[in-house]
Amino acid sequence: MSSSSSSSLLATWHAHGARPFARKLTERLRAEFALKDLGSLHYFLGIEVVRRTDGFFLHQRKYAHELLDSAGMLNCEPAATRVDTKSKLFATDGSLATDTSSYRSIVGALQYLTLTRPELQYAIQQVCLHMHAPRDPHWATVKRILRYIRGTMDFGLSLHASTATDIVAYSDAHWAGCPDTRHSMSGNCVYFGPSLISWSSKQQPTVSRSSAEAEYRAVANAVAEVSWLRQLLVDLSCPVAKAIVVYCDNISAVYLSANPVALGHIRVLHVPTSQ
Repeated sequence: MSSSSSSSLLATWHAHGARPFARKLTERLRAEFALKDLGSLHYFLGIEVVRRTDGFFLHQRKYAHELLDSAGMLNCEPAATRVDTKSKLFATDGSLATDTSSYRSIVGALQYLTLTRPELQYAIQQVCLHMHAPRDPHWATVKRILRYIRGTMDFGLSLHASTATDIVAYSDAHWAGCPDTRHSMSGNCVYFGPSLISWSSKQQPTVSRSSAEAEYRAVANAVAEVSWLRQLLVDLSCPVAKAIVVYCDNISAVYLSANPVALGHIRVLHVPTSQ
């Protein structure tokens, strides 16, 4: 569970009308600890909060500006896309980078930007795979990500106020996506009502022998995530009444995911790739 998941969930839950509970919780905490009410949230750990009539908008424009400035790319030419989808990053392509410490520092800083920029998750995860021995092509990919950020400084995450408490997840996998290890990639995103609250893109720890196996592993990760979220909402006195739906585009993985124990709580359904 990423920090982006829990922070976004709490903000969304607050937008769903949890103010009375928040006031009661604050009063109980004040009875035990010395607290200072700082008022409405506007800025927290590099995340800026803009209140709207329909919810919140979270962004990291200031953080992105500082990141580009430290990388010496504040005035770079913006890029329209994050990565070149037609090529893959190999571990041994090109020459070893001369400044590995800067690579690790910038890539590490980029990871924090994914708290409000889920569309960067996959691209940044790819360059993270080469932190131990970055090469020139890896540096070029990092610079392309920074150029994309330069042109999308105002992007962020919208959390919508809604009475809906249903949880819907989407899962996918890229079989043997890593050109070096042939490990597959797993990806998922989770919606709480109309708001995106959790997202993930990571390499699977073992080699999958088929696309169905890779997709099943991805579904298992998504189910673990939504199960955690369901229990968190119960602890927050906001139980989920409906069954959680996890969508997958692989029919074999859907059949493999049939589990009588989870019947009534989690349903894995098929969704066509074209949708």
